[in-house]
Amino acid sequence: MKIKVLGILFMLSTTLGSCFKEVECGYRDQQYVASTSEIAYMQSFFTSNNITDLTQHSSGVFYKITSVGTGANPDLCSAMLVNYSAYRFGYGNAFDSYLDDAGISFTLGTLITGVQKVMPLVKAGGSIVMYIPPSLAYGNNEQRDQLGNIILPANSYIKFEMSLKAVQ
Repeated sequence: MKIKVLGILFMLSTTLGSCFKEVECGYRDQQYVASTSEIAYMQSFFTSNNITDLTQHSSGVFYKITSVGTGANPDLCSAMLVNYSAYRFGYGNAFDSYLDDAGISFTLGTLITGVQKVMPLVKAGGSIVMYIPPSLAYGNNEQRDQLGNIILPANSYIKFEMSLKAVQ
């Protein structure tokens, strides 16, 4: 009798437990890695522009955490509130930015691969500077503004300055 009761309880808990399994968000870690020529170009750019104290991620993204933060780390399924500025290597003006007290919300898995790779290293309240090669950014796709003007040519190397306000 005890065996039947335990068996029924086990089946019931397994059945009910399967109803409450966490649903995956559908974003997968991209296994892209920058080419050796992209990495060499970035290293040359850093040397020429006296940019130091960077860490190279295994994907080929270079970064510097400027503030670690104390909150949660995002994952691919996380909605994040961020402020950011994006620059093309060698150009002073940002081609895109969002700087506001409230921040703007993005799901990490929807952003370019380079950001997906290193943003989980920062906790909420922290900030990071990322140097991303074309293969982990927009590749051979031009980026245009709402009027159709090219704001970022194809195969551009980009720098992101990003502050992680919150992980939701």
